[in-house]
Amino acid sequence: MSNVEAVFHRCRAEGRIALVAYLTVGYPAPADTVPLVQALVEGGFDIVELGVPFSDPLADGATIQRASQRALANGINLARALASAAALRGTVAAPLLLMGYYNPFLRYGLERLAADAARSGIQGLIVPDLPPEEADELAAAIAPHGIDNISMLAPTSGPARMAIVGRQARGFVYCVSLAGVTGARRSLSSDLEPFLAEARRHTDLPLAVGFGLSRPEHVAAVARVADGAVVGSAIIDLIDALPPAERAAGLRAFAASLRTAALRN
Repeated sequence: MSNVEAVFHRCRAEGRIALVAYLTVGYPAPADTVPLVQALVEGGFDIVELGVPFSDPLADGATIQRASQRALANGINLARALASAAALRGTVAAPLLLMGYYNPFLRYGLERLAADAARSGIQGLIVPDLPPEEADELAAAIAPHGIDNISMLAPTSGPARMAIVGRQARGFVYCVSLAGVTGARRSLSSDLEPFLAEARRHTDLPLAVGFGLSRPEHVAAVARVADGAVVGSAIIDLIDALPPAERAAGLRAFAASLRTAALRN
């Protein structure tokens, strides 16, 4: 069992689901990444996805697209994202994941990425534009370094793709809550429960739900059917809404509200 998967088992033993935070590295400014991630973990998030900014983030909505453009303008690239992970290593207990698109990873070099990610404390990779049928090369590069290949499933994934993900995934399976892009929404899809039930037929790994989760009531709903909840756009929206001096406290309070909602009744 990897460290990432172990977090889900620990949370289950504590009677709750795991909370996974997403933050674009270098947003709003490069110096903000470390203190904002620390605030999210102090507030109650169990795992953190560090988003690598990319010029064409096809799975992301307006909020994360805007954050990516700002981070790119701030000079953030894959190497600097790894440096941010290294700066966080040892300062937070939560496992750090790298979430990014395949083009920068491939250009960096998969073997080099695997080695540098491991040295930086990264414990998992999420690549939303890499189909599982084409992920063997990446999975083979990162596995010897103890880095989990965290695969994604969407409501449109059929049994054949679910079976591939079930064989290939490590850590947890990221289940996209809807057919669309990231972004905070008012409600979750009514099709979520049968989608997760079908996914469970193909894997024993924990299932975490992401895309659209923004409120405690969303986390409470996910707690009834899944093992984890991923929150991203709502975090960036909150950062945008707060003065710089209040951002860390605001993120801690937001995380605490989600942690309460994550309890399984």
